[in-house]
Amino acid sequence: MTVLDSKLLTREILLGFWKVHILHHAAEHPVIGQWVLSELRRHGYDISPGTLYPLLKRLERNGWLRSESAVGQGKRRRRYYRLTNRGAAVLEVLRETVIELHHEVVEEAASHAPRKPLRLESAPDAQASGARTRRADGRKSRSAR
Repeated sequence: MTVLDSKLLTREILLGFWKVHILHHAAEHPVIGQWVLSELRRHGYDISPGTLYPLLKRLERNGWLRSESAVGQGKRRRRYYRLTNRGAAVLEVLRETVIELHHEVVEEAASHAPRKPLRLESAPDAQASGARTRRADGRKSRSAR
């Protein structure tokens, strides 16, 4: 079984997937950071607020999201993130790209012989704390569910 570095996979690949996921949901309704954390965790990604909030700020700096603070909720008001017109155009391109990529990576690969499953390498302290094993696609392994 091949072992992958989970931090490298996250930094190089998964952050992009999370951005697509956020833009997708922001197209459906305004999103708040806490909801996004829950949504990504529902899909098996244990993302921290220290990763998410800078990512949301980057999406906003790029002009793909616009945020507004809720009125009258104390010092730390909720920020609602909405998709902008520019973000909608980016999302449309991303959807087309994901469809093409899915066809090539998933559908065409299914016609080839099955390959050995990949295992992500966890940091030693993560293993000691009982961190879950993830497959190469970032989802929890069957034994970790």
